[in-house]
Amino acid sequence: MGGMEITKIGMLGVGSMGGAMSLLFAEHGYEVFFFDPSDRNMDQLEKMYRDIHPNSKIHRTGGYDELCSKLGETKVFVFSTPHGGPADKCVESLKPHLKAGDVIIDCGNEHWENTERRQRDLDPKGIHYIGCGVSGGYQSARAGPSMSPGGSAEGLEKVMPFLRTVAAKDGQGRSCTNPVGPGGSGHYVKMVHNGIEQGMMSVIAEVWLLLTEGLGLNNKEVGDIFQSWNEKGPLRGCFLVSIGVDIERAKDDSGKLVLSQVRDKVVQDVDEEEGTGIWTCEEAVARHVPAASILSAHLFRCASADLARRTKNKKRSGGRDGRRANPRDVFAAGVSRDEFVEDLHQATYFCFLACFAQGLDLIRQKDKDKDWKLDYRRILQLWRGGCIIQADFITDLLDKMYARADHDPDDVLGNEEVEKDLAATYQHTKKVVLKAIEADLFVPSISQTLEYYKYETSTHLPTQFMEAQLDYFGSHMFEKKDDPMRGPEKGEHHYEWKPAKGLADK
Repeated sequence: MGGMEITKIGMLGVGSMGGAMSLLFAEHGYEVFFFDPSDRNMDQLEKMYRDIHPNSKIHRTGGYDELCSKLGETKVFVFSTPHGGPADKCVESLKPHLKAGDVIIDCGNEHWENTERRQRDLDPKGIHYIGCGVSGGYQSARAGPSMSPGGSAEGLEKVMPFLRTVAAKDGQGRSCTNPVGPGGSGHYVKMVHNGIEQGMMSVIAEVWLLLTEGLGLNNKEVGDIFQSWNEKGPLRGCFLVSIGVDIERAKDDSGKLVLSQVRDKVVQDVDEEEGTGIWTCEEAVARHVPAASILSAHLFRCASADLARRTKNKKRSGGRDGRRANPRDVFAAGVSRDEFVEDLHQATYFCFLACFAQGLDLIRQKDKDKDWKLDYRRILQLWRGGCIIQADFITDLLDKMYARADHDPDDVLGNEEVEKDLAATYQHTKKVVLKAIEADLFVPSISQTLEYYKYETSTHLPTQFMEAQLDYFGSHMFEKKDDPMRGPEKGEHHYEWKPAKGLADK
């Protein structure tokens, strides 16, 4: 088949992401015809392209009929729409205009099951529906995002030359896109990317708190620390660390630090604007993957969203704000600033690496369940540029692991490259957690990552007692310590801890 020659794109949805991608496509020589139900979004895009490119190849249309009439014989559409109903409406509105060979590339944060439902509907008609996760925010959408396409082999082959042209490029000039696999695998991988992102964001926020309220550093000092971490060492080339520098240095027109004006609440998950974090947590539970850092980060965000509730709870707790200690007094006692900053550096790496391990284990479990046969080195390439979880040192480490013929594909933590670095940074992370607890500062994701590592590398857990309880009241069976070593399979033993008796029993 080979890739199809694409010259025109029908763009549906031109909010911040879709508008930026429209400009990107035009700069690469593609003619873009766009439509959005929001006149405001279309007005903004028109203004942007007139300001940047007076002779732009971007054209506004009045609806689906006009847009489709401009695309020629074989039509290619790119969606940048909210997940669920809005994307369904786009598909239904396009159906009268579609024929065999046409392609829809869904670049929204769509649920992989919706992607597969639409594929089942359109594939028999010869219409290719590609679920393509796009990462990096609107800045990367403008300059070149990370793109994770999934769908039929024929459909992917058609669109890959286009995607490789517009996607982000890594430091060696390679495109940060690859065919991920069949079905909804592209959107699934992007979903997990966002779960990893969620864990990493919580960790770096907690680190920021320890630097500012714990050590008492000012914004310039914290920005300088983040800059040094991003330039060398295990957090080299880490997007979330690098933007921390910009956030610490940004001031408004009055000279006031912008960060100081931002309220401590994240609402994107709670108001359903962003579903990928929720879906990742649901999948981790459903697939029995102990993604503790990711789940803890999500719950922290959910708690932060309702400031009114937190304010009420603070009053009912006596106004103590959940904290007892004066953080700076705690840190002033016997803490070397430079040594603790390095502890934080290593702890951040410990947690970031664990987030990657948890996310990749989740993808692997889904891969086995769906028989997608994914290539994990190709997935890592998606994350080398244009995405939120870009972390060059970590990606290089994991790439070497996957390149090793005898690596363990089912348990990232069980591979020597990862275990070696986690073991080396464990004590640093423990020091951070202990000091944070003493100072009553918030470290939900860092502390849960520490616990995750502890129980994932232990052979003696208190779940021994829990298993006995389950057998006591539920006759759930258990294994004995002298039974042969097995995986997650039900034991064969039951003990009648207390016989069940009713009124008729003596």
